[in-house]
Amino acid sequence: MALEIAVGPQKLVINQGSGFAVTEQDGQINWPTDKGVYYSDTRMISSWRIYADGEEWDLLNSGNIAFFAARIFLANRKLITEAGEVAAGTLGLAVSRSLQGGIHEDFDLVNHGSSTAQFNLEIALRSDFADLFEVKSGAIVRRGHVATSWSRARQTLTTSYANKDFHRRVTVQVRNAESAAVYANGRLSFDIELAPGATWHACLLYAFSNGKTKAAAPKECIDHALQAKSARHLVEWQAKCLGLKTSNQEFYRFYHQSLEDMGALRLPLEGTDHLGFVPAAGIPWFVGLFGRDSLIVSLQNAMVYPDFPRGSLEVLGRLQARKRDDYRDAEPGKIMHELRTGELAHFKMIPHTPYYGTADATPLYLIVLHNTWRSIGDAGLLERHMATAERCLEWIDTYGDRDGDGFQEYQTRSTAGYENQGWKDSGEALVYPDGTLVKGPKALCELQGYVYDAWRRMAEIYDALGKRQRAAGLRTKAANLYRRFNDTFWNEEEGFYAFCLDGDKTPVWSVASNPGHCLWSGIVPRDRAARVVKRLMAEDMWSGWGIRTLSAKHAAFNPHSYQNGSVWPHDNGLIALGFRRYGFADEAAMIARDLSRAASYFEQHRMPELYAGLQRDPTNFPVQYLGANVPQAWAAGSCFWLLQAMLGFQADAPDDRLYLDPALPEWMPDVELKNVQVGRRGFDIGFHRQSDGKTTWEVLRGDQRAVSQRSIATFGGGDSAAPDIAVTAA
Repeated sequence: MALEIAVGPQKLVINQGSGFAVTEQDGQINWPTDKGVYYSDTRMISSWRIYADGEEWDLLNSGNIAFFAARIFLANRKLITEAGEVAAGTLGLAVSRSLQGGIHEDFDLVNHGSSTAQFNLEIALRSDFADLFEVKSGAIVRRGHVATSWSRARQTLTTSYANKDFHRRVTVQVRNAESAAVYANGRLSFDIELAPGATWHACLLYAFSNGKTKAAAPKECIDHALQAKSARHLVEWQAKCLGLKTSNQEFYRFYHQSLEDMGALRLPLEGTDHLGFVPAAGIPWFVGLFGRDSLIVSLQNAMVYPDFPRGSLEVLGRLQARKRDDYRDAEPGKIMHELRTGELAHFKMIPHTPYYGTADATPLYLIVLHNTWRSIGDAGLLERHMATAERCLEWIDTYGDRDGDGFQEYQTRSTAGYENQGWKDSGEALVYPDGTLVKGPKALCELQGYVYDAWRRMAEIYDALGKRQRAAGLRTKAANLYRRFNDTFWNEEEGFYAFCLDGDKTPVWSVASNPGHCLWSGIVPRDRAARVVKRLMAEDMWSGWGIRTLSAKHAAFNPHSYQNGSVWPHDNGLIALGFRRYGFADEAAMIARDLSRAASYFEQHRMPELYAGLQRDPTNFPVQYLGANVPQAWAAGSCFWLLQAMLGFQADAPDDRLYLDPALPEWMPDVELKNVQVGRRGFDIGFHRQSDGKTTWEVLRGDQRAVSQRSIATFGGGDSAAPDIAVTAA
């Protein structure tokens, strides 16, 4: 019998919108830790403890019943009270917690003993109102003033924070309690007297205010909360998403948990219905608007929910930089990296108002615009966002290429800016072969691929708009970049591309996962693709749980690091698409199997942001990275990219077509998709792997004349994966 192992952080997480709570498994928030209840980038509750006459409760079990709700079951320890002894385990306490704007907590006590139990139920609360950035760094600085007031008549506890014109407030109201509360010594206390078999109930309602808006607590108890508006909205959204059936239960669970995580991480857009949103990047540290993350997640969701990118394109276009601001690394036309609303951002102690320190979000915006147009066929989408796109193109030429050498490079101008501004953005991510840090400005290999792809995709858009001369100009620029990239970045001896160019324009030959993105963008010549794939699948790169970010032979390799040898699911999903684009279906399926198998070990089959790059063998399991965001949007979306790669899914809504090139692996012999949306058309499609290894498909619903077979190698940027351009061997 196989041993089932659940890997993951020992914590409870609930979230909805811009609020989230991270607690211990027993529902408590210990201090000092990084756990707490957060709202508007502020920790609103930093400590939450529950006692019976000063004694702690013992955890029996706990878990999520929805992404926004959890339930905890506790039992008492032995109590010595004035009325007599209460034996351990005779009192049962269920704490139910739901977050929908504010928080609603239900407390349900029952006395299973044979005598009356009399004691004080105490809830100790503390609010430090710390900025999320300082909690993450472990360096919290006290600045403003905290005030607490208790209204016995209204049974309401109010704790507020003020620092000049920055304000936060938590209001806790006792409702439906079978005995009144008192507040003293930092604790809410209830005098409880329970006869044998008797029960007791109370609710606490937490409302949060950031000085401008208020997140009110839901008044319904948790059973009703599961039928509340946010729960209905999730069900309605999921009903519009791609449905999947397969006999492979492992991948089935991976997909459906990923879909639930994606729904949980939606941030609603003001002024729209609940179907207008942008994705939060992840919990706990990235609940906010991120440029790169929003765009990557939009690409991942193209097959699952084609309208997903609308919110990201709208909001990121609205926040596109209009002028240069070195403190924020802003330049005209640049797409933002990160927007924060906490105390540090309010007083501009950090540049995240928003911060623009990302080199790849601007070309990715163009890629998403094209991909969304191909998915939904809305010509009005192009009209609404062409001005933004034109500014993106201008930024690529003027600021992305800092020195006019034809390559994209980056270097922060900010005193508080990020050293690395690609997706590998940790300070130690870019290293020379000897392990020392790369000196800037830095020209990442994948950044050249993104720009190449963006130019070719925009050329197709200009063709559709009748601007042939503009399209031709972009194709010429793309062809020139293709030649120069392959002349400069290629290492013929190693059969691989440079990680990046350093500030002296010297190639950095560290073997990393980044060249896999170049396959996705199509900047790799076909006669070189096999060598790139082979190098990425070599033992020092391929862990068996996915491709590592850095070679295990590298001097800086650490499988437990953030980006120097760990495995990132979204990185692998994009590489799998690149493999498939060049015809390496078996290798793409191997990556899909790696990630599907890894997901099966994580709690609730919930894919974390990253995990350790240790080698898989028959006796081990994936190892978590401490501090990884879970759930995390582009980790969840990796599943969708893997599915797209295996099915060769290619939407062409402007021409009212869907193209397929499926290659199901032996471990997943069948897939049925329901509610496939391409433009105004809807389909259900079944896929089956035959005994000869080929995959057949059948349109079960919809006009089968609109669906046809086409090699995935011909798709992307409007024409072939790589132009027939001669390159010089390095």
